[in-house]
Amino acid sequence: SILDLLAALPIVESSNVNLEKRGELAGFIRGEVEFRDDSSLLFFRELIDLRLPLQKVMYAYQYQKADGTLIFRYDNTAHHKSVSTFPYHKHLKDRDVTTSAVPSLEQVLREIEELISQG
Repeated sequence: SILDLLAALPIVESSNVNLEKRGELAGFIRGEVEFRDDSSLLFFRELIDLRLPLQKVMYAYQYQKADGTLIFRYDNTAHHKSVSTFPYHKHLKDRDVTTSAVPSLEQVLREIEELISQG
């Protein structure tokens, strides 16, 4: 579960996660995570199709400094049609956009954990 994952990671200072059922077939997850380095935040949202197998319909994971400066963002907004994994892509801090598979929240958190440990 998301809450268990966040509670288990030593880099997480605090989190606020909202789980919402939207009709019989959709769930919406929205959250904000503050990290122990006091300099970064993760904002995320996922729209999930609840039919089995579960599938992400929409997602965005934005990792940024506390002052709002982007570090990276994964999303599947239908722009950047030139990216070979369209609509799935990753925005980088230098405004570049690159290919990306659909990440899980755990993969995003592990990437952040590695960036924080590198200082």
